[in-house]
Amino acid sequence: AARKLEISMPAVVEVEIGGTARIECNFYIPENASYTYIDWFYVDRSNRQVRLYHITASGVLEDNTDYKGRLSLGEDKALSLSSVTVQDARTFVCQVGAGSYGVGENSTELSVYKVPNTPEIEPNSGGISVRSNEVPEVRRGCAQGTGRLPASPNPCSRLSLPLQIARCLSRNSFPPPNITWHKNREQLHPRENQATMQSTLTRESNGLYTVSSTLYAPVTRQDRHSRYHCTVHYWLRGQQHALDSREVKVNVFYPTEHLKLQVVPSSALVKEGDNVTLLCEADGNPPPVFSFFKKNLNEWQDLSSLTEPDSGVLNLHDVNKSSSGTYKCQSLDLDDMTQKEEDVNLVVNYIEGVRVKMEPSSALREGDSVTLSCDAHSPVALNYQWRDGKGRKVAEGNQLFLKNLTIETSNTFSCKVMAPSVPGLEQSKQVSMAVKGKPRIVAISSPLYVRQDEVVNLTCKAIAFPRPVVQWSINGTAHEHMDNQHITSNLTVRVSHDLLQAGAMCRVSNELGASEKHIQLLGEWVTESQGVIIVAIIVAILVVAVLGAVIYFLHKKGKIPCGRAGKQDITKPEARKDKIVVEVKSDKLSEEAGLLQGANGEKRAAADQVGQSDGHCPPRA
Repeated sequence: AARKLEISMPAVVEVEIGGTARIECNFYIPENASYTYIDWFYVDRSNRQVRLYHITASGVLEDNTDYKGRLSLGEDKALSLSSVTVQDARTFVCQVGAGSYGVGENSTELSVYKVPNTPEIEPNSGGISVRSNEVPEVRRGCAQGTGRLPASPNPCSRLSLPLQIARCLSRNSFPPPNITWHKNREQLHPRENQATMQSTLTRESNGLYTVSSTLYAPVTRQDRHSRYHCTVHYWLRGQQHALDSREVKVNVFYPTEHLKLQVVPSSALVKEGDNVTLLCEADGNPPPVFSFFKKNLNEWQDLSSLTEPDSGVLNLHDVNKSSSGTYKCQSLDLDDMTQKEEDVNLVVNYIEGVRVKMEPSSALREGDSVTLSCDAHSPVALNYQWRDGKGRKVAEGNQLFLKNLTIETSNTFSCKVMAPSVPGLEQSKQVSMAVKGKPRIVAISSPLYVRQDEVVNLTCKAIAFPRPVVQWSINGTAHEHMDNQHITSNLTVRVSHDLLQAGAMCRVSNELGASEKHIQLLGEWVTESQGVIIVAIIVAILVVAVLGAVIYFLHKKGKIPCGRAGKQDITKPEARKDKIVVEVKSDKLSEEAGLLQGANGEKRAAADQVGQSDGHCPPRA
């Protein structure tokens, strides 16, 4: 067993700023003797002990110090300090007096910390050129700062902004942390002509530290995809911790190495009437200035006025044969004034000179034959197709042979020229062919049923070429309509007795001959007598229906007594002069009963069916 006074205390107590620190003082006095006093001290900057508490068996005395109001003692005489600040980072001493066993003391170092805020990173907003290859020379003695990200180049460097990759700022930490830089998740280390980190440390009025670090490094074309971030490292309870910033990219400027000029859409052949876009693309950043040209003979025509500024796009609308040719795109890098150019050949497929030839070219008559030939010019192979006036396909190939012509053959034929290798490229040419022939009457309104003095229309339709003359044998108002080789004549007349007897004659004639037909008119007398009979039948049916309704109404009102058999006279009261007699014969009942059935399909007597309506008929004895 120990024969002397022993005091044990933790060497270091760590507490976060704003928290409460608890410092224990454990002591051992031989033979379980009691302490005489316990004193708590702190060591000031002059290395002088300043008493905080004096504890005896009779009571506790707290000295008047700057800590008053934030101190407290536990039952085990441990010292507690609340609302810890940066200034509280010092040594605290516990001294115990034990009478004959003497006086002993020990101390604890109070370590105060503050976890830094998540680091803020700000990339270079102006961009960096790959042509800048100098790294700043960092001078010594540049540890002062304002605690804010500088808005201008740091005066401690001889380098201007272009090589600055990004700045990192860590606020409100204690003790000051360390900042490292990373590119694509790999840590960067200071190397000559490769990377330089410049850091500044600032102590704020609250005692906390702000650390900023600026990364300078040359960039290459590949760095346009690189991602940068910074990491703040700090110690806590003997272990190192880290906080990462967000990742940022830097706008890297690099000249154009490759230029590409293409026709859009590139998957389809261009035909006349299409809208075509020439797209010029460069792999430089920023994009260069684009200019477009078209080769005309040995000269280049400037087309830049047709483009949007700096767009690299030339739109050609409704292209035709003359739009074919060689186009050139030229790029100009304003950084070093270097030029690059690329050209493309535009081929516009077309069909031109479509014509139709007819042999013989003289006038055609019925029975003749004719050959239609179609021809056109195009840089691609062509197919030919013939269609009639209604759009129906009648033949393939560049020739159409028609024989044994008739007037009906007279039509408009079209030759459709198509380029199978260029979808949508086609043109058509029409030719009208007229076949001469004498008139033929194809339809008349005969026989025609009319009434005397009625105004009617007589119709005569014929086909002929050249246009014929239509003549009627009677006077009236005539209207004619011509559709190709078809003529229709409508004659409006009033029917007279003579017209009914003789009818009318339609005559159609031209220089090649004539045709005539007779129109027969018939009076509608038979039709009228049949109508009278039909009207009489309808009137009779209506009378029977009304009579049946009256009988049914009287029965419902009880005016007609009920009976099942025999022959009965049902008479109205004597005060009434009119009499209604209903005779029911018994030999008819069985026959009627077989015809009448109930709602459920059962046979019922006729008298039952008549008398069940409302229960006014009493049962018979």
